[in-house]
Amino acid sequence: MSLRIDKTLTVECETGNYHTFCPISCVSWLYQKIEDSFFLVVGTKTCGYFLQNALGVMIFAEPRYAMAELEEGDISAQLNDYEGLKRLCIRIRKDRDPSVIIWIGTCTTEIIKMDLEGMAPKLEWEIGIPILVARANGLDYAFTQGEDTVLAAMAHRCPEPEFPLRERKKTIQNVFAFPSREKDELDEYANHPSLVLFGSLPSNVASQLNLELRSQSIKVSGWLPAQRYTDLPSLGDGVYVCGVNPFLSRTATTLIRRKKCELIGAPFPIGPDGTRAWIEKICPVFGVETHGLEEREERIWESLKDYLDLVRGKSVFFMGDNLLEVSLARFLIRCGMIVHEIGIPYMDKRYQAAELALLRDTCIRMCVPIPRIVEKPDNSNQIRRLRELQPDLAITGMAHANPLEARGISTKWSVEFTFAQIHGFANARDVLELITRPLRRQRNLEDLGRTALVRKNNKFEMAP
Repeated sequence: MSLRIDKTLTVECETGNYHTFCPISCVSWLYQKIEDSFFLVVGTKTCGYFLQNALGVMIFAEPRYAMAELEEGDISAQLNDYEGLKRLCIRIRKDRDPSVIIWIGTCTTEIIKMDLEGMAPKLEWEIGIPILVARANGLDYAFTQGEDTVLAAMAHRCPEPEFPLRERKKTIQNVFAFPSREKDELDEYANHPSLVLFGSLPSNVASQLNLELRSQSIKVSGWLPAQRYTDLPSLGDGVYVCGVNPFLSRTATTLIRRKKCELIGAPFPIGPDGTRAWIEKICPVFGVETHGLEEREERIWESLKDYLDLVRGKSVFFMGDNLLEVSLARFLIRCGMIVHEIGIPYMDKRYQAAELALLRDTCIRMCVPIPRIVEKPDNSNQIRRLRELQPDLAITGMAHANPLEARGISTKWSVEFTFAQIHGFANARDVLELITRPLRRQRNLEDLGRTALVRKNNKFEMAP
């Protein structure tokens, strides 16, 4: 089964299993991003063990997440333990006083049909704190889709714009009739509708992207998620939205269909080429002509020269894990690497259409074949292809890393790209640092082996 994107780019589909983390792992970065939130994971002891081992329970730091463990009686009798959840939420309110409590439903709550959506509004009214329900469970394709589910639920709580689009334009124009601080602030921006970016990024990376757009006279009205739940952006008719990560297709659909926003289809700001293309897609929507982007990108490429010399001509194979594969592959092709295959658990071809187009254009520019893209790859087939191709590097999930290393293939955990700062012009170096680390290690081992061999030969020659 395959889908033709155009005459040269084809997405194949196999029937493999999903080898990925559980999506409840999104708690690890979202609770740090949304500073006034508390995450309550509703599941079994297995979920608790995963959170403890995979995320690390920082007892002294008192993380803002916890487990609501379902007992055997809850599961076998299919009880909706309202009183138990109420008791936990009251304790959370007393100890932490969050602005929002986010319930993360796991596989078990899906299987026993636990009505979290039915209990949340009643309990929210009783305790006076917003309660969101997100079904971030192992039935998803990739662990990064946990964030997608949370943001889609949060989008429903974003306020409507105070004025319709036409009245907002009049208000902005009227500001220029009076000397004020608002006028000085608006002077550096183009007169354009609201722009909201969605995707969870560290605050410093989000600020970098804000500044990049600000240099083009584009003002970012807000982010989803905001740093605080109380600062959620206004969403509605006439508001433009743009994503920064390729695994947020569910959030994009919610913003379009439920909130009536206008989605800007753009490549994702990963690598200098992706960041430039992302900005160049946003600016024309607001009638703004870009300036200085080509020079900005060239300066970044020049600063990466030491890394580019190391990766140029090396080959890489993506097994598929976190849905960042197409964006990373496109960037690495632009760096001069050969990408044999892009495995990806799931791809929304409409949401990633601009990224796929940039991948095709990058391959044409670099005069290399367009790599094979395999959705839902079968790992057995991939292992056979790996043996045939013998790439210099395989980017894979943690489960396959050690077996591949034992077979002489250098690997890099794909999960590291999820937690690293890889967006924007300034962070391209961090991406290449992750990519080149196993390549440098392999090179050092080879040098060490050659040195040891030379010493051994010299020892034999000196012996009587």
